[in-house]
Amino acid sequence: MRLLSALLIIFTAVIALGFWTNHRLQASADELMRNIEQIEQRLESNQWDEAYARTDELEETWENKAKWWPTVLDHQEIDNIEFSMARIKEYIARRDTALSWGQLAELKLMINHIPEKEAIRLKNIL
Repeated sequence: MRLLSALLIIFTAVIALGFWTNHRLQASADELMRNIEQIEQRLESNQWDEAYARTDELEETWENKAKWWPTVLDHQEIDNIEFSMARIKEYIARRDTALSWGQLAELKLMINHIPEKEAIRLKNIL
């Protein structure tokens, strides 16, 4: 009976940790998405200098909110996000509209994909 109780406690802790991790991933991704939307708003109104300043805020948010992501995510995904942010910053610095929008769309997709991929769902388990 003790063994069953211990296994039940461990199983419950693992499930709770999974839900907590998913919640934190979603909260971090939401904060990053807000920063990306601010950059998009600046680009829509041709405020290139302000958009560039927002890329600095995006990088700061990334460093503060997502520094723990490598403990639960594939490092290749983290690298792809960091490369994408570097490209966005350079495209905005060069005032390249098409490449800036394209890279922002790609970054949004990558960031939104992570919480969905890591969620505790039957399709992700099987």
